[in-house]
Amino acid sequence: MSAIKLYTFSLSGHAHRVQLALSLLNQPVELIEMDLRGGQHKRPEFLALNPFGQVPVIDDNGLVLADSNAILVYLARRYGNADWLPTDAAGEAAVQRWLSVAAGLLAFGPAAARLVTVFGAGFRPEEVIARAHGLLKVMDAELAGRPFLIGAKPSIADIANYSYIAHAPEGNVSLADYPNVRAWLARIEALPGFVPMPATAAGLRAA
Repeated sequence: MSAIKLYTFSLSGHAHRVQLALSLLNQPVELIEMDLRGGQHKRPEFLALNPFGQVPVIDDNGLVLADSNAILVYLARRYGNADWLPTDAAGEAAVQRWLSVAAGLLAFGPAAARLVTVFGAGFRPEEVIARAHGLLKVMDAELAGRPFLIGAKPSIADIANYSYIAHAPEGNVSLADYPNVRAWLARIEALPGFVPMPATAAGLRAA
């Protein structure tokens, strides 16, 4: 079986979560770097893969799928086991809760704050930074009682939320007050197959 094609952008946390999942699941991948600044994602050939014009997109031997969280669900079911995406109702719902966080509070908190400093997005920094800290406080409290977001083992809930939390300081969101979050990040980074997302010298990480 040939490698899964991943249409990606190296500084996208949404794309990184898919790359991370593929690596943790030990799946061969062909990375296809998209020139987002040059508008490659808005050209007809890419829009044929994803009409929304967004990365990531995967092509798994002819099965084309967009949306990072949808891709995580697919990869977990196709190549993973019940640790990555539980098959029981309560476990699956627990994962879905954190996928919703990744698409909501995370996207409009830490991810948005990073978009301001790294890409010059027009969000109000004080609003998105405050939203980020609100999320981090909840995450830190919940991670006080378990090593990963839904329990004792990592799942796609952790993959979905890792990238933008790990890079939150690039958006001027400090992790200093969240020891359980920092320990959780370290546990993910210690997993066999972990691959990092490139860091940028922005926000609190400015050189």
